[in-house]
Amino acid sequence: MTMGSIGNPKSFQMIPVFLVLFLVSCPAIPAAARTRRIRTLKPCKELVFFFHDIIYDGTNAKNATSVIVAAPVGGDKLKLDGQNHFGDLAVFDDPITLDNNLHSKPVGRAQGFYFYDKKEIFTAWLGFSFVFNSTKHQGSINFAGADPLMNKTRDISVIGGTGDFFMARGVATLMTDAFEGEVYFRLRVDIKLYECW
Repeated sequence: MTMGSIGNPKSFQMIPVFLVLFLVSCPAIPAAARTRRIRTLKPCKELVFFFHDIIYDGTNAKNATSVIVAAPVGGDKLKLDGQNHFGDLAVFDDPITLDNNLHSKPVGRAQGFYFYDKKEIFTAWLGFSFVFNSTKHQGSINFAGADPLMNKTRDISVIGGTGDFFMARGVATLMTDAFEGEVYFRLRVDIKLYECW
């Protein structure tokens, strides 16, 4: 091809031929490079705790660890409302234990709130901290997330921490371990931390 032949339409007809030859001569892209690799991480720390919630019902002030602080219009703050408790907001300061016995020595407190946020299904949203002050653990772990209560297990985010759990990140799997009507429930919390400092 000479300088004068660049404007020649026959020279442009050769471009697809060269392009096909180039693509055929390139090695095939390995399948592993075409698919996205999923990294499997191992937790740096795993913990299991139970927390026990006793809702104040007007008669159990001595034992209650949570209270309904907001209810739908016309709602009763001494009992959870009907239709999946939609609109009820409770604040809690629950004992944390290493086993599922309410009377075991607490290793800390679960402090925060939950509110029932759907009319159609039984679900809540949680924001709380595990606050520790024992010889084994010092500091706090912070949690937040949706809690679809009818699922056997539910995952919520570990969004931070202090003390022994400084800047912790991970996942907490919640399981309803027991409930007695609408006054008492116990959650098993399996914590897997993936960022530990």
